[in-house]
Parts: sequence; structure tokens; C-alpha cells
Amino acid sequence: MDFKNIIFEKAAIATLTVNRPTALNALNREVLEEMARVIREVRHDASVRVLIVTGAGDKAFVAGADIAAMAKMSAVDGLDFSRLGHRVMESFEDLPIPVIAAVNGFALGGGLELALACDLIVASDKARFGQPEINLGLIPGFGGTQRLPHRIGHNKARELIMTGDMFDAKTALELGLVNQVIAPDALIETARKLAEKIAGKSAVALRQAKAALRAAFTMEEDAGLRFEQEAFGVTFGSADRVEGTSAFVEKRPPKWQHK
Repeated sequence: MDFKNIIFEKAAIATLTVNRPTALNALNREVLEEMARVIREVRHDASVRVLIVTGAGDKAFVAGADIAAMAKMSAVDGLDFSRLGHRVMESFEDLPIPVIAAVNGFALGGGLELALACDLIVASDKARFGQPEINLGLIPGFGGTQRLPHRIGHNKARELIMTGDMFDAKTALELGLVNQVIAPDALIETARKLAEKIAGKSAVALRQAKAALRAAFTMEEDAGLRFEQEAFGVTFGSADRVEGTSAFVEKRPPKWQHK
């Protein structure tokens, strides 16, 4: 697949890199549409076990939506742009495989919303986060008002969205937004090691774990608990469950069949 604004490296541990470094990897319609193409391909390729998302260069993961493009939009255009962004972020969440954001710099506005749509976030100690849309007379438009409170709690999310304040990687770790903070030159290696660890688990169990965790975000608790029961039943009926429990009893590493 040929892309203008992203680099996609397809492998068992695949990498999607937003590649607009001169624009600090800002998200415009073209970038979002190219991301959607990658997600469709990944969804239908069982050989891809984990997806890493990052930004080109050393300044930005994604510095936000493309403000120059947004300045020219009508109200109708803006609504359509938000709907496109929502569809793409939801497509990341809905992937059956784990997605890791490797945040190498600014993750602001749409960039933070992209990271929030990923399962795990590994950040460089130079990373900076924020939802600064309020400073433009806007609000987060790609899911930030919904996903940020789920990650860090409603009280702090309200403050950050209403003030537009930016915060550093250390604060992001303290808030529970990111999973790890490491040196910039170790970022991708650390993300890959985490991806390799996850890829070493049963694909069946990972799919059901992600689906059940997603249910915790989208369902009331009673419905989510019922979903977990069904997901547990799926794993219990799998060849991998038979192998995993047998390997434990026999004190040996499991040999997953991923079915």
C-alpha cells in the first residue's frame, strides 16, 4: 500500500508512523483516511499480532489536528471532520489486537485523542500532553471528552479540558495516563519489547481480554459483567486454554495454537 502521510511497516509487530514532521504530524483528512486504510488491512490479517503507533521525527507524536486546514472549514465541514476523526479513533479501539502508542513528543488535541484510542501508552520523557482546543474556541472533537475521563478520572479531565493546560510525561504517569516513561532513544525499543511480550500470549485470550476491557468502557457494569462471562466462555472453549492449563500443570512453556 502506498501512502503520502504515514509509513506502515507490516509484520507480526507492525508499526504505523504518522509522517508529516514539518507539520508536527498534525492530523488532516488525508492522514485520517490513510490511517483508516491501514486499520482495515490490519483487521483482516491474522499475521499481525500487535500494532505500534508513533510519529516521525523527534518533536511530535501528533501535535493535534491541522489547525490551518480547520481555519478554512465551515460548520458543516467541521462536523464532518469530527465524525471522520471519531470513526478512525473507534477503529483503533475496535481492532481485535492490542495497540501501543509510542509517544515521542507533543501529543496534543487530536494527538492525545489518538493515544487515548490505543490500549497502552509508552512515552518519552520529552513527551508533552494536552487538550488545548479550548484556546481555539473549540472542544476536543475526536473523543477526548469521553476517553480522557475514563483514563484519568473526571475531576482532572475537567480541569485539563477547561483550561487547555499542557502537562509533561512525569505528570502523565502520575495521572495513570501512560504506562511507562523512558529516555527518548529507548522509546521504540521499549515499545517493541512490550509488544513482543504481549504477542507471546494466546491470540484468542488477547482478543477476548481486549473486547471485555472495551465493554467496561461502553457498557453499564451489569452488562459488562455478563460480557466478561461470555468472553471467558470463549477462551475456555479454545485449544489455547487446553494447552495453557496443561502446560501449567506439566510445568512447561505453553505452545499456543492461537485458536
